[in-house]
Amino acid sequence: MEDEPITEHERLQIEQIMELEAEELEVEEVDDDDLSDDDDYRGSAGTSASGDYTYDTSLVALHSYLGDVEDTHNRLASLDGGAVLTLPLFYLEGVVLFPEATLPLRVIFPNFIAGVERAMRQVDAPYTIGVVRVYRDPNNGRIKFSTTGTTAEIRQYKRQDDGSVNILARGQQRFRLRRRWIDVEGSLCGEVHIIQEDIPLRTPRDVCGKVVPLRNSQASRIVQMTPVNDSDVMSDGSFESKLSLTERRLHQYALASSRTSDVYDESISSDDEKFERNFDYQSERSTSSEFIRKNGDDSPIIGKRPFSNKVGWGRRHSMSQLRDVPRAFWPNWVYRMYDSYSLARKLADRWKQVVKAPSMDSLVMKPDLLSFHIASKMPISESARQELLEIDGTSYRLRREIELLESFDKMRCKTCQTLVAKRSDMLVMSSDGPLGAYANPHGFVHEVMTLIKTNGIAVAGRPVKEFSWFPGYAWSIAECIACGMQMGWYFSATHKKMRPQAFWGIRSSQVVDETL
Repeated sequence: MEDEPITEHERLQIEQIMELEAEELEVEEVDDDDLSDDDDYRGSAGTSASGDYTYDTSLVALHSYLGDVEDTHNRLASLDGGAVLTLPLFYLEGVVLFPEATLPLRVIFPNFIAGVERAMRQVDAPYTIGVVRVYRDPNNGRIKFSTTGTTAEIRQYKRQDDGSVNILARGQQRFRLRRRWIDVEGSLCGEVHIIQEDIPLRTPRDVCGKVVPLRNSQASRIVQMTPVNDSDVMSDGSFESKLSLTERRLHQYALASSRTSDVYDESISSDDEKFERNFDYQSERSTSSEFIRKNGDDSPIIGKRPFSNKVGWGRRHSMSQLRDVPRAFWPNWVYRMYDSYSLARKLADRWKQVVKAPSMDSLVMKPDLLSFHIASKMPISESARQELLEIDGTSYRLRREIELLESFDKMRCKTCQTLVAKRSDMLVMSSDGPLGAYANPHGFVHEVMTLIKTNGIAVAGRPVKEFSWFPGYAWSIAECIACGMQMGWYFSATHKKMRPQAFWGIRSSQVVDETL
C-alpha cells in the first residue's frame, strides 16, 4: 500500500494542503502592556516548573478555539473485528490517531467537507471517518500513506458561515488500509479492514499457581510412589493434554517438587530482582557441575557432567535436582513478562514517574485502553508513535511503551539534529497529558508537546491572541536557530499572575528521539 502510486489529482490536493501551512495568518497583535513586565517573549522560557500552577489545564481539552460545536448525540457501538467496509478518509501529516484519543478538525477543503457529509449519512458506520498518517519519504521526498490507521467517530459538529466545518472526533478502532480512491463527489475514500484486538493476557493460574513447598525426602517419596494418572492428564481442557508423554512425566515430577520461586518469591520486591536471583542460582548449579576431562591428545575440554547410565545414580541425584524445578516449564517471572495486567501496572508507575502526570490507576485493570491512552500522549516523534499503533498484541505494545519511557531522554531537530530539549523539560499544560492534537485556521492538525524550556530555538514575530490553543496565552512562531525550520510555538501569558508565565509547544513531526 505504501508503494502504491498516487494519482496526479490526489498529489495536487495534498500539495495544496501542505503549502497552506506556510501562509501567514492576519491576526490581532497583543499590546506590550498586556504582557508581563518580566516576560521576554524573544528569549527562552526559563521560568521555574516548581510551585503550583494557577492555569486550569482542563480548559485546553475543550478546544474552545473551535467555537461552539453541537453534540451529534451519536455513539456507535464498536465495529466487528475483521469487518471490511468503506469509509471517508482523512489523511493527516504529522498526526497519529489512537483509539480513545480526541481529534479536533477544522475542515475547509471541499473534498474533505464532502467526506464529512458522506460520513454523516452512511449506514454501515454513521458519523465515522478513517484517519491515516501521511508523510514524505526521507529518501526521495515522495508522499506515502501509512497502512495502519484509526477510525474516528464525529462527536461534535458545527458548520460555519463560510462553509467550513469544525469537528471534535474521538478515535475508536484500528484498521488496515487495503485500498483508496476518490469518489464522484470528490471525497477521499478507502476500503479498511477493522483489526480484531486481542484479549489482555494474565499469567495462567494452572501453570503458575502456588503450591506448598516440598522438601527433598518428601518430594522424592511422592515422585517415586505417585503414579501418573493418564486419564486425568488427558482430560479436556487440561494444561497437560497438549504435552507429549515425556513432557507430561517431567511435568508430573515438577508438580510434586517444590519451586525455586516459592523459596524466595515473597521476599523479593521486583521481577527484575527475582530474575537476577534465579539467574545467579542457575549459574551456581551449572558451575558446580562442570568438569575438566582429557581427550585423546591430552588437551583439556570443559563440559557438563554427563548423566550416569547407572540406575542407582539417577535415583540418588535426579530427584534432589528436581526439588527446585518450578511447577511450570518456565519460572513465574517469564510468564509475568507477558502478563498484560502486570505490564500495565509497571507502565502506569513509570508514566507517573517520568511525566509527573496524574495517576493511571483507573486504567490499570484495562491494559488495552491504557496502552492506547499512553501511546496517544507520549511525547515522542510521530514515527515512533506510528510504530506503537502498528503493534498487534496488548502485551507487546505495553512492553514497547515501557522501553520507550525508560530510554527516551532527548529531542533533536529533525532537520539539523540540533538538541532542542530533554525529557526533564516536559510540562503538562493539558488534562490530556504532555502531548495533544490541535487544529489551526488553515485546516492543519498539529500534534504538540509542551515544554517548560528549550535549547537552540528562537521566537520570530510578536505574540498574538487570536485562535490560541491555550486560553490566556498568546502565541508566537518558534524556529530552530541552526536551520530556520519552524519547530512550533512560544506561548506567553497575557496576565502577570498566570503561572507558568511562558512555555513552548513543539511539533512532534519536527523532532527525532534520542534514547539513553
